[in-house]
Amino acid sequence: MTNRKKILVLPGDGIGPEVMYETRRIMNWMEENGAVSFEIEEGLVGGASIDEHNVPLTDAVLDQALSSDAILFGAVGGPKWASVEFDKRPEIGILKLRQSLDLFANLRPAIVFSALAHASSLKPDLVTGLNLMIVRELTGGVYFGEPRGIETLPNGDRRAVNTQTYTTPEIVRVARIAFELARKRNGRVCSVEKANVMESGVLWREEVETLQNSEYPDVELTHMYADNAAMQLVRTPKQFDVIVTDNLFGDILSDCASMLTGSLGMLPSASLGAVDSYGSRRALYEPIHGSAPDIAGTGAANPLAMILSFAMMLRYSFDLGNTADLVESSVSNVLNAGLRTDDIMQEGKSRVTTSEMGDAVLDFLDQKNR
Repeated sequence: MTNRKKILVLPGDGIGPEVMYETRRIMNWMEENGAVSFEIEEGLVGGASIDEHNVPLTDAVLDQALSSDAILFGAVGGPKWASVEFDKRPEIGILKLRQSLDLFANLRPAIVFSALAHASSLKPDLVTGLNLMIVRELTGGVYFGEPRGIETLPNGDRRAVNTQTYTTPEIVRVARIAFELARKRNGRVCSVEKANVMESGVLWREEVETLQNSEYPDVELTHMYADNAAMQLVRTPKQFDVIVTDNLFGDILSDCASMLTGSLGMLPSASLGAVDSYGSRRALYEPIHGSAPDIAGTGAANPLAMILSFAMMLRYSFDLGNTADLVESSVSNVLNAGLRTDDIMQEGKSRVTTSEMGDAVLDFLDQKNR
C-alpha cells in the first residue's frame, strides 16, 4: 500500500453530497483492497457553509485545503441562496479556493464512451471515439481583472466594466500544461483566442507560439479564433486533441464540448496549480454538472462524473495511472451493461438510481480485482 494521501472532501449543495457519497464508497474500496490509502477530512462549502457560518468558505476550511494533497469538490449553489449578497454567493466558495490555491489550469476532458455515442447532441459518426482535452486558464482574465464594477455616470446612465488582462507568465504556465498533456496524447495543441479584435489575444498567441518554438517543437501547434472553435466543436470535434484557451473562452467552449458526450453528468474536471520543489502540486477535482437542486434527494443524480473526477485525482495528483484506468474501465463496463441514470437514459436500457449506479461500479471493481 502506498503512503497515505490527505484528501479534503467538500460535498457542497444539491446533488453534491449524493454523488460524493458514492465516490467515498469507491475510495473505501480502494483502501480495503490495498490500492491506495487515504486520510480524509470533510468540510462545508457554498450554501451549506452559508447556512452554518454565513460565508461560502471559512478560513478554517481554506486552511484545510491548503494543507491537503488534493481536494474532491461536489457542487455549490441553488435557489435557496439566490438572494444573498453578491460577494457571499455559494459560487464564491469555489472561486476563492481556485484563487487562494492558485489553481490556474482547468482540465476538462470530453470523452464519448462508445455506449453513449447515440446520446450525444451530434450524429454518432461525428462523436464516436471522441477524446479531447480542454485546458482552460482559471485564475486570470476577465473574471479577475481590475478595474471592474458598475458605476453611475454624470448623466444618470450606468456603466459596467470588466477587464481582460493577461501577463506572459500566466499564459506560459497554462500553455506548458497543454503541451505536456499533448505529448502524452496525440501531439497536437490548438490555441484559442480572439487575436483579431483583442490585444490580450495577440499576446496570448505570441507567447504560446514562442513557448512551442523554444520547448515543444515536437508538438504540432495551431491557432483558432474562439468563435470558429465553437463552430468547429459542433462540426468536426474529432479534429481536436488538446485545446488551450483563456478563462472566458474556456468556460464557454468546455460547456459546449460537454454536450458532445451526451450528458453533463458524465464529465469530470481537474484544476491544477504549479509543481512545487517536491514535485507535488495543489489540485481540486470536481464534476462539472452543478448542484442540480431540482433532482437533489430523489436518487436520480448520476454519480459517474464525480467518480471519474476521483479517477483524475488518482492520475494527476498521485501518478496512479493504473488505478485510474481501473476506475475508468469499471465506469465503461457499467455503461456497456446498459445501466443508466435518468440523464443518460435510452430506450431498451435499465434505469438505475444514484446508489444503484454506485453499486454497479463497485461490482465491476470487484470483478476486476479477482
